[in-house]
Amino acid sequence: MNPLLQKFNTKYTTAPFSKIKNEHFEPAFKEAIKMAKAEIDAIVNNPNVPTFENTIEALEFSGETLDRLSSVFFNLNSAETNEEIQKIAQEVSPLLSEFSNDIRLNKELFKRVQMIYDIKDEMSLTPEQNMLLTKKYRSFVRNGANLNDEDKNKLREIDKKLAKLSLQFGENVLAETNAFELHITNESELKGLPEGAKEAARSLAKEKGKDGWIITLDYPSYIPFMTYVEDRHLREKLSKAFGAKAFQNNKYDNQQIVLEIANLRHQRANLLGYKTHAHFVLQERMAETPEKVKTFLNDLLEKAAPAADREFAQLKAIAKKDSVAQLQKWDGAYYSEKLKKELFNLDQEALKPYFKLENVIDGVFTVAKKLFDLNFTEVTDIDKYHPEVKTYEVTDTNNNFIAVFYADFFPRKGKRNGAWMTSYKDQWKKGGENSRPHVSIVCNFTRPTETKPSLLTFDEVTTLFHEFGHALHGMLANTTYPSLSGTSVYWDFVELPSQLMENWCYEKDALDLFAKHYKTNEPIPMEMVEKIKESANFLEGMQTLRQVSFGLLDMGWHGADPSNINNVKAFELEAFADTQQYPDVAENCMSTSFSHIFQGGYSSGYYSYKWAEVLDADAFEYFKENGIFNKETSDKFKENILSKGGTEKPMELYKRFRGKEPNNKALLKRAGLLK
Repeated sequence: MNPLLQKFNTKYTTAPFSKIKNEHFEPAFKEAIKMAKAEIDAIVNNPNVPTFENTIEALEFSGETLDRLSSVFFNLNSAETNEEIQKIAQEVSPLLSEFSNDIRLNKELFKRVQMIYDIKDEMSLTPEQNMLLTKKYRSFVRNGANLNDEDKNKLREIDKKLAKLSLQFGENVLAETNAFELHITNESELKGLPEGAKEAARSLAKEKGKDGWIITLDYPSYIPFMTYVEDRHLREKLSKAFGAKAFQNNKYDNQQIVLEIANLRHQRANLLGYKTHAHFVLQERMAETPEKVKTFLNDLLEKAAPAADREFAQLKAIAKKDSVAQLQKWDGAYYSEKLKKELFNLDQEALKPYFKLENVIDGVFTVAKKLFDLNFTEVTDIDKYHPEVKTYEVTDTNNNFIAVFYADFFPRKGKRNGAWMTSYKDQWKKGGENSRPHVSIVCNFTRPTETKPSLLTFDEVTTLFHEFGHALHGMLANTTYPSLSGTSVYWDFVELPSQLMENWCYEKDALDLFAKHYKTNEPIPMEMVEKIKESANFLEGMQTLRQVSFGLLDMGWHGADPSNINNVKAFELEAFADTQQYPDVAENCMSTSFSHIFQGGYSSGYYSYKWAEVLDADAFEYFKENGIFNKETSDKFKENILSKGGTEKPMELYKRFRGKEPNNKALLKRAGLLK
């Protein structure tokens, strides 16, 4: 019996990972697609007049088995993959894009949806029902329902190709990340590397049956090396390897894939009547048009550039003391750290003992309790996909069950780099039941070693709070329909809860809850807290420039016709022209490993990190007015933002929380970019 096709007979119907084998996936997908198709046929062949209930709601709740299966499978493909799973992904992705096209290009189904959409003003729909109807209708139109048969077939072909290409892109990046290791046998070459990072590198070498130390391109290995190691040649070697991922003219090269994806997206947009892929995407965003995004990014560029130039000059000056005539990319983190020490007398390494992972987890849970009345209890009776994953039961203060929470903290061979939040099951209401979500965060933090627990850098602390903000958005969802629940919101709104949560990492009242020395339990000294606050916008001009450059590169690929681009690297240099500070490195290319836009969902959406920063700075100003743990403010945020998902337009929800539209003053003030 295939466990993926049975009702999950587990606590809270969580995924029965220990029973699932790789060979279960492909037959399960085929069967689940068949089941979902039968449900669609039942809607289409319903002899009754189309109504909201028998068409829109029926469509919304169809394919539940397929949805659960897809979330289990594709989450594993990101967090615990192997060659077999990757092969299955290549097989099933085209089947899934074919199936979703079968729905969206189904004339009879669209006819029913359109009939209801045409009379929506005469029906007394709730705002949420209205949003669902509009989204369903638009999803048909935006995916070719009005095309003729020939164009529908073209669209199907494009979608199939895109599904395979973006998977291939991600597999190539992962393969290149795993393929590189810097093996060091002479300890003097590691001069400057903190003890913890050195011990981790030694453990890794041991694990691989080698003497000495191994450094990889995984962030917990890569970043300390680039930040602290004095040997400039080794930093250069590692930096070049990092920047050359999938840009080495080998079997994992992504240059052709990038060009194909960009062109296929453009063709798809044209086919659907949009000028570019960005015009297509932004119709469903707060920003609305590519012109608005470019204006937004260029405005930030203009405000940040003078500060960035001043900061870069400071870095150059400090590097000059070491006789470095030309500052290169592999010098950036190293001299930034030196400058930070000089300006604030703040040493990242000295902070780490105060950020033991377990304490930070407790801290983020305590913050969630104070703000949103949530309790987290670690449990051992929920199945997991890897022994290192932690599982929690989330309840409110009245002991009502709110969510299942999975947390997966350390790098592994089968896990892609970075950090993300995802879900194994959405929240929804049906038949009087409020079915609660299963939410997960996945990170790549420094592992514990033989002598030390996992001690986080301050950046890792903010990353944990960030992903946890997304998780809260998922956990506190309280909507009727799964496709409007939790983080199913406009992409440039989704980063608000996550970026807002990062603010608590800089506040004494919050740090006092969890920043305690792992050996002595002493709270973090006040002067360190002051330094963390002072350094909060350290090199903010350069950071802003960097984020803006990625946003402009994204708009470059997607905001114009890419058919004349034949050289990925040359195009990228052009896109970076106004933001570039370091000399270019010929062997490196950003686009070939820019997973956010070529594998994840951020195409034409990378600007949204900065867009959401405007919202989060404005929202946190509001929190600070009455104290960062003020219940009235946090209840308003929970009520109007976190629980509402995508049931209404984001700006309406934001104004209901804040009382007014946001402006970028708070962001510029916080970043020290206001004149």
